[in-house]
Amino acid sequence: MELKINGESHDLPDGLTVTALVAHLGMKTDRVAVELNQQIVPRNSWEKTTLKSGDSLEIVHFVGGGASSSYSRSS
Repeated sequence: MELKINGESHDLPDGLTVTALVAHLGMKTDRVAVELNQQIVPRNSWEKTTLKSGDSLEIVHFVGGGASSSYSRSS
């Protein structure tokens, strides 16, 4: 099936759920938000949400960390 993910077309196996797609893409489920056809998919619905050819997804992968900064304490 043909899916558009973050603006790019991808040919993927039929019948994938959102959970299976996230796993297929190698992303950690606890660090991802998924929008399907302009609707946020709640995490508790991922397993029962089956994707269809022509669906459009936006997937945001949250990355931990941040900028390190120097901190000096004055006495």
